[in-house]
This record gives sequence, C-alpha cells and structure tokens, in this order.
Amino acid sequence: MSTITTTTYFPELEDIQKAASTIKEVAMVTPLMNSIRYSRRYDANILLKREDLQRVRSYKIRGAFNKISSLTKEELEKGVVCASAGNHAQGVAFACHHLGIEGTVYMPSVTPKQKVAQTQMFGGDHVKIVLEGDTFDDSYKAAMETCTSEGKTFVHPFEDPKTIEGQGTIGLEIFKQTDVPIDYIFVAIGGGGLASGLCGAMKALSPKTKIIGVEPEGAPSMLSSIQNNKNTEIFNIDKFIDGAAVQKVGDLNFDICKEYLSDMYTVPEGLVCQTILDLYNRDAIVVEPAGALTLAALEFYKDKIKGKNVVCIVSGSNNDITRTAEIKERALLYADLKHYFIVRFPQRAGALKQFVGEVLGPNDDITHFEYSKKSSRENGPAVVGIELKDKKDLEPLVSRMKALNFFGDYLNDKPDLFQFLI
Repeated sequence: MSTITTTTYFPELEDIQKAASTIKEVAMVTPLMNSIRYSRRYDANILLKREDLQRVRSYKIRGAFNKISSLTKEELEKGVVCASAGNHAQGVAFACHHLGIEGTVYMPSVTPKQKVAQTQMFGGDHVKIVLEGDTFDDSYKAAMETCTSEGKTFVHPFEDPKTIEGQGTIGLEIFKQTDVPIDYIFVAIGGGGLASGLCGAMKALSPKTKIIGVEPEGAPSMLSSIQNNKNTEIFNIDKFIDGAAVQKVGDLNFDICKEYLSDMYTVPEGLVCQTILDLYNRDAIVVEPAGALTLAALEFYKDKIKGKNVVCIVSGSNNDITRTAEIKERALLYADLKHYFIVRFPQRAGALKQFVGEVLGPNDDITHFEYSKKSSRENGPAVVGIELKDKKDLEPLVSRMKALNFFGDYLNDKPDLFQFLI
C-alpha cells in the first residue's frame, strides 16, 4: 500500500477488503459480463459490471451497510438519518431493516415514485420517509438539522470513509473477475463516493488502469471543481439524471478524484436517454439514467478504447416506468428528430388540411398540437411538435412553412420559451 500525502484521506486496500468482509451478508458479487453489441460497435472488449442486479438494484447497499455496521451500539440505538435521491436511501433502508434499527430517510420531492416506494418496501416499519426540497442538497440540509436536534447519526451517501470503502469493494470484484488487464474503467459520478472507492482499490491492484469519471452535462459538479482546482458548488443543475445530479461533490471525494481520475467527461442527457432505450430494446437491460452514463460516454472515447479492455459500471436500475415518455422525448430532441414550432394558422376553413397536405413531409408526424381559435385575429398561433424520420428533413420542412406563411417561431433553441410552452 502506498502513502498518500496529497489528500486528507485515501481509501486503503486493507480497509476496502475489511468492507468486503462486512457487506458479504447483504451485497451480492455482481457479474462482470461481456457486451457483444458494444464490443462490436467499438471494436473493443466491453465489460459491464452489473450493479443494477444488486438486491436493492444499485451499488449503494455496499457503502450504506458498511457505514452503519461500523457504528457503536449507542449510536445504533439512537437511530440513523440519510438524505438521498433514491438509491442510497434504499441501501440505508435495507440495512436498517436487516439490523433492526430505526432510520429516517430524507428524499427530494422530485424523486421518482418508484424509488420512494422501493425505499419504504426495503425499510418496512424501521424507516420513516420525509420528502423535502427539490434537490439532494435541500434534503441533506433538513437531514442534518434532524441529526443535530435528535442526536442521530448521519449516513452520508458519498462523503464518508466507510461509505467510500464500501463502494470500493466493486474494484476488488472487478479485479478478481477478469484475467485480462483492464485498460479503462468508466464510472458515473454524482457525489463521488463510488469513484473515490474505485480509485483506492485500483491504485493498489491495477495502477495502470485509467479511471474515467462521467457526469451529466447538466450537473458537472466534479468537472467544474477539477477545472477550478477547488470544490465548487453549482446552483443551477438539470435534475433529470437524479442519481448523479448534485450541486456539490464531497470534499474528500474531490481531493481523491482530482488526483487519481485519468479524465472527467460530461454526457448530454439526451444521449443518456437514447442509451437507456437501446439497452432496453436491444439488450433487455433496464437501467436508470445514472446507470446508462458510462455506456453513453463510450461514444466520445471510441478512438481511445479501440482494441482495449474496458469496464463500464452499470450503477443502478431503479427507473420509474412513468418517465418513459420523457426519456423518449429527450432522446428524440438530442437526435434532432423532434422539433417544436409556433405555427400561425390562417383562421379559415381548410388551413389545417393545407398544413398537413402541403407542409408536412411524407414521413413527418405531428405528435403535439395546442391551438385556440381567436376570431378577432387573422392568424391563430398553435404550438406544434413534429417528429421526423431523418434530421435532414428539418430544413425542407421549415422552408415549406415559410413559403406558405405558416412559420411563426422555432422553439427547440429557445429553452426558456420551450419549457414554458411544452
């Protein structure tokens, strides 16, 4: 083991091995599976570490159970508190029920209902769920207030040595599960707990392995911090990829990741959505948005990973089926196949028929239409969503709208107006 002088804390191999022994009663050794489709697509050996198959359907059970198991009898009797967008909450809930202790779980109000229900199911009568705020950070503040007022122990989802060491057990498993040298490991980053634990394990076991951190484009907390050379809070984030959308990463995690990650990359949410759909339709794998981040990132590394051995950690599968429509929508928008317009319809009989017959192309489909007739106006505006088969069809479509005086405005590149109208 090496001595670390550049960070205040570093997960040592011995501590990660102890964590593996602690969690073996609740966390399964998940498979490391070759992906035929992705291997052929990128001409590489692409291996998927299937943490989506854990009993709580994410890796979070590892860190949560390791942390709670380290508490004293007195601390356990007082109970524990956590804040989570969903997966850590389920890990804590499972641990509370398994160990027979009381837990209070704070979750953002925007957390998918499926994750809330699963958390309650795993925790049963041992867990109380409180929905608080719009982000993890809102829930975190409320949870800390409860810890202070009631003397309970906070189980942090990422910034705690025991949590980090628990997550690092994934690295031990990966190392044991393959005989080939691992060139790259892609890991999703929210607060940075998994990436930090992975850095500790792989530095000791496979120091030549490059670890690539992946964040959502709308929540680049770790990337921004590394670029600024200090842990930086981001106030406006896209919360869609809820499992990896935090305003600020952990201080311990930042220190470790800035030193030991080989690279950081952000991936557009729309590409993540397309990856979710592809995994379901082509591989029969159900993942949540954060679980698809690492595979989505491969497209930006296709030249570097050619001929290499690559591990992508599929971090979780707690996806809410009610989000499917939004996932498809974001994927189509990213692929330039879904477009929204303000269309000015002449207030005369036959205007809509003319639009359908002379403006729309043979493969264009109206998927959204909002219109209110106003008799005092010459033209009535409508918000129209059109799905294309080929993104090359957009320019001819706009040209026909303008030529026949239907074009009012294009909404895709006006985010404020888009969010207001759609």
